[in-house]
Amino acid sequence: MYYNIPSHLSELPIYQKAMEIIILSRSISTYLNQDLAYLRPDGTEDDNIYFSGDIVQQSVNLAPEIVSAELERYSDKKHKHVATLERLTNMLYKNCKRLERSNSNGRDYLPILRSELKKFKKLQHTWMLTL
Repeated sequence: MYYNIPSHLSELPIYQKAMEIIILSRSISTYLNQDLAYLRPDGTEDDNIYFSGDIVQQSVNLAPEIVSAELERYSDKKHKHVATLERLTNMLYKNCKRLERSNSNGRDYLPILRSELKKFKKLQHTWMLTL
């Protein structure tokens, strides 16, 4: 995710936290995939492997929504980006909880990601008031 954004946006605490969440979710997903990629004895795959990809996809979409909301001129469009950001955050949190029930050693790291998401939600609330 290398796109040009104004420097003042990259200094926003919410944007910086979104970038931290991307790195953390990618690391956790890589760790989880090593355990979840194997087929079961009956030849089926572990459904949780899809949730590990979902946390990466959802976290990668956080920062662009922040940038879009900041750069948008019209308040109704800003609020659409904010609503999308809230949905992404909630889905990411739910997928973390689902993955915590998986049969992987990587699930021990998911509370760290959920903790960071809680911090992100607090930053999100404060940031929304400034829009």
